[in-house]
Amino acid sequence: MPPGVRRVAVTTHVTVSVGWVGAVITFIAIAVVGLTADDEVSVRGAYLVMDAAARYVLVPLALLSLVTGVVQSLGTTWGLLRHHWVVVKLLITVVATGVLLLYLRTFAVMAGVAADPAAGLDEVRNPSPLVHAVLALVLLVVATVLGVVKPRGLTRIGRRSAARGPIRSRARASG
Repeated sequence: MPPGVRRVAVTTHVTVSVGWVGAVITFIAIAVVGLTADDEVSVRGAYLVMDAAARYVLVPLALLSLVTGVVQSLGTTWGLLRHHWVVVKLLITVVATGVLLLYLRTFAVMAGVAADPAAGLDEVRNPSPLVHAVLALVLLVVATVLGVVKPRGLTRIGRRSAARGPIRSRARASG
């Protein structure tokens, strides 16, 4: 990948990934409001907002992070399956995105309960979004640390590739 394109790819991936982390932190704040607010409007509103935030903010950022990460790894000497840290970041992103996509139905159900005026606040309040968001944040921070630290260690594929010699320049590429 030419240096200019690589810089755009890295910038896009970092921007989207940091956006995902920020959105999860915001989501945690909304979930806390839903669990702790005293007034009914705030509690119900929090669960309605969580559904929309998941669909229109978290899912697009998660998918974009996954796609830009794959593009970034395939376009640099890091490769998609050459280094353990890249594989772990990929697995974290796939798992976090998959859980989020599976959880969309739950968000819709919770929003439906929140919109039902007959449902009591005890029925509306649900700690599950907070628990999932905190776990997602932990995973995303681990992925961020791996991307910054880039611990050494080649996979079996990476060792075979290194034994065959340089594909192009094996200089460390950022990403």
